[in-house]
Amino acid sequence: MTTPRMPFPRVPHVRGLLLAAGSGRRMGGPKALVRMGPDRPTLVEHAVTSLLDGGCDGVTVVVGAAGPEVTAIVAALGRDVDVVQCIDHLEGMGASVRSGLTSVTTANREGRDPVDAVLVSLVDLPDVGPEVVDRLLQSSAPAADNTDTTGATDSPARGAAVDATPDPTAAQSDAGRPASGWRSVLARTAYEGTPGHPVVIGRDHWAAVAEAAVGDRGARDHFRTNEHVLVECGDLATGVDVDTPDELASRG
Repeated sequence: MTTPRMPFPRVPHVRGLLLAAGSGRRMGGPKALVRMGPDRPTLVEHAVTSLLDGGCDGVTVVVGAAGPEVTAIVAALGRDVDVVQCIDHLEGMGASVRSGLTSVTTANREGRDPVDAVLVSLVDLPDVGPEVVDRLLQSSAPAADNTDTTGATDSPARGAAVDATPDPTAAQSDAGRPASGWRSVLARTAYEGTPGHPVVIGRDHWAAVAEAAVGDRGARDHFRTNEHVLVECGDLATGVDVDTPDELASRG
């Protein structure tokens, strides 16, 4: 019998942001609903579980095509997951990125650690598991932070919603809490030297990323023009996305 993998330590201030809004024309339907194999989870279940077990402090899922169906699957997981509908999902990845960042920015997390960075992943990465998420988080963690991986903090309790228009120059986080070091982090995974997903984007970068996220471009242009940490994960996964049933079967 295979021993179940234990979740990695939770990392405060970093929320998973899963882009799962695509219609999956080449796949024959929304990829989020596709099962990885007989008696295996859907791609959206696999992705959400990987983000949570990899250490993300909750997950926000951006849905579009088959939104109600995907939402029902996510809700059934019974974990710290919320859903945001991207009404412009046919525009491409850029619209999903903008919707996700807007949702995380404006969400009321009273009594919780403020979200100072998002770990962005795609729903169609079947071999990217929690090990990749954990390595990315641990390798890109700021040297000095006011939290530890158990969630302990020396900051006062939060008492207000996140500002809808975050100021990259602000020295304080939401509700007057000291900003964590995650706000300035910019990092991405690489597979045998080729950059891929997931990526970590600190709050200081959100406004610029949202502005540049147009069409099928997400944060690619921002990473191209800004210094960032590159975390090699080729020993853990290929990081290759799947677009067709044959590609998915080959990853089985």
